[in-house]
Amino acid sequence: MTRSAPYITPEGYQNLKQELDYLWRELRPEVTRAVTAAAAEGDRSENAEYIYRKKQLREIDRRVRYLGKRLDVLKVVREKPRDQDAVFFGARVTLEDAVGDTRRYRIVGSDESNPAQGSISVDSPLARALLKKRVDDEVMVELPRGQTCYVIVDVQY
Repeated sequence: MTRSAPYITPEGYQNLKQELDYLWRELRPEVTRAVTAAAAEGDRSENAEYIYRKKQLREIDRRVRYLGKRLDVLKVVREKPRDQDAVFFGARVTLEDAVGDTRRYRIVGSDESNPAQGSISVDSPLARALLKKRVDDEVMVELPRGQTCYVIVDVQY
């Protein structure tokens, strides 16, 4: 398994910290109270509420452990690169395909990627193909739907 790059934007880091805080301070105590209430109802082996809440508590604890460890190793990238004409972490890149359709992506850390909203992981095939390229450069990338050619139209930070 390939390890993801430890980079994250300041906004992404803040979002992960807020998620950890919410899970630990609000959701976990609420679920713990529900487990206690369900356990008080008697036979736990056939108590669907108890079984469900215990499972939910395990999932919360798993995510809390993951976030705690991950936040310790992440490197928040606050500075813009010296060469802002080239594509690096944090760049907003506008691409044009062979048909003339344009798409805009922001290159972010794997913990904050959301392709539907235009944020792609720096570890993704598209982002790796774009790194260090400049406006008017052509980029060939192997995507699930096949090999695609893009031209970089704009790079912003």
